[in-house]
This record gives sequence, C-alpha cells and structure tokens, in this order.
Amino acid sequence: MGSVAWLFPGQGSQAVGMGRELAERYASAMRVFDEASSALGLDLKRLCWEGPQADLDRTANTQPALLAASIASLRAAEEEGGPLAEPVVVLGHSLGEFSALVAAGALALADAVRLVRRRGALMQEADPAGGMLAVIGLDADAIARAIEPTRMVVANDNAPGQVVISGPRDDFERAADALRAAGAKRVIPLRTSAAFHSPAMRAVAPDLRRALDAAGWRALRYRVIANVDAEVHEDAADFPESLERQVWSPVRWVASMRRAEGEGATGFVEFGPGGVLTGLARRILAEPRVANVSDVATLKEALPVLR
Repeated sequence: MGSVAWLFPGQGSQAVGMGRELAERYASAMRVFDEASSALGLDLKRLCWEGPQADLDRTANTQPALLAASIASLRAAEEEGGPLAEPVVVLGHSLGEFSALVAAGALALADAVRLVRRRGALMQEADPAGGMLAVIGLDADAIARAIEPTRMVVANDNAPGQVVISGPRDDFERAADALRAAGAKRVIPLRTSAAFHSPAMRAVAPDLRRALDAAGWRALRYRVIANVDAEVHEDAADFPESLERQVWSPVRWVASMRRAEGEGATGFVEFGPGGVLTGLARRILAEPRVANVSDVATLKEALPVLR
C-alpha cells in the first residue's frame, strides 16, 4: 500500500473550462464527461467548458459538473501514469465525498452524477433565505462560542484559522459583529445559494436518503474517511446514512486530514479544478507532499507523488 491520500474538492472549486484540456488529451477523461452527460441527459462538457459561470454556479449543475471533472482528472492520471500507487485512504470535501466514493469503487459514475444532481436540486431549493460566511483568524471552538446567540452554526472546519459558518442571512450582521469582537480578522460572505451543512438542510434529508438507498452500492476498493465523523470506513453500507447526515452536519475536514496522516498518508493529491484542498493541507499538516491534477501540466507534476 502506498502513502498517498486522494482528495476530491467540493463546491466552490468549479470554474468554466475545468477538465477540458485533460479530456482533449486523454480518452479516458473524455469518456467520463460523455458517460456523465448521458446519465443526466445534460451536456456537461458544454456546461463545464463554456459556462456561463452563472449556470455552472447553480448548485444542481455544480455538483454533477464538479464530480465529473474530478473523476476525469483521476482517469487522466491513470491513463498517463499507468497503475497508480494504491491510496492509503480517499476523502472528499462535502460534494467531493461522492467523487471519493466513485474513485473508491462504491458508486458507478452514472449513479453518482444522478445522486448529486438530485442532492444539488434539493439543497438549492431548501433554504433560499440562508447562506454561508467564511471566518478567518479564529478556531472553530471560539467561533462556535461567539455565534451562540445567533442561529448560525459551524459548517466547515477547513483549516486552523479558516472556518465556514452557515445559517439565515438575517443573522449575518449580528454574527459578523460578534466574531469581530471575538478577534476574527475577516468575515466574508460566500457565493452559495443556501445554508449548507446546517439544520436548514434537515428538510432535504428524507428525500436524499431515498435517493441514496436506491443507488447501486458496491464494495469499497479503498478505505474512505467520512466528513461527518472523520473516521475510516471500509464498508460502503455505512454511506447512505453518513451522507444523509453530512448534508446538515459540519464537514470535519481538519480532523479528516489529520486522520489520513495518522493512517500513514504523507502525500496528498487533489483531483479536480483549483487547488483548495492542497492549500488547506499545507495549513493543517506540518510537511505534506501535495499535488493537484487539474490540467496536463499539473498532472505531470503530480505523478511522482502518485507513484
């Protein structure tokens, strides 16, 4: 077993043009976009490569598009590099957990894109009055204490000093004032359509669970660390319940990355656009080897870490 963890990004990493260079270079990456488009009856290549950004940013579109771009990156790396070292664990941030489960063999690509299309639609419709704020310069415990008088909650513990909170937009100003008084350096509204990973998402849980239960789950080839508990899971049967909880529970990313390190991972490779998770890895861990696969150049740079 290798010493690499595979990482898959969540919503916010999407960008017009994502995956295009890899798909035009590697047939296996192009097949991912074609298969995902066919499963949805939606031209994901045009959405990912031409946008417009506003359409790509719609949650119901973002989630399958980003999953497809992430898996296309993985398939391109496999095509270029031959058999990759078996990952010690795989993990993904929020939506990226579904990408991780495709990479680990628990979900077929077609099932996964249909699932996240449904998940995105449910999340988009659930809470039009909610949103999210990034908080810079305070740890999650201090933030939780500061926002106690509001209806905001900690949604993503992303890195030391970088936490996202979620809740009603009507409480943004009160929460921001309390956070600044507690010592936050910045409080930044995020480009999201609802209060993800908050109690507002409990309303979508029953419908999401039905979709999860109906999916064709298969045995895991690789171990997966789940967002909700930062624990290693070896049984795909754990995930319908875990992913239902994930939609309204905090993403424990700091704990998940530290767990990956504790399992022996020293290299961390992010498959998909941008480099959000590799940046977080540098903030969470002392000396990680990191790489990102988002185009031909970054793929070739990542191969030494992947082998």
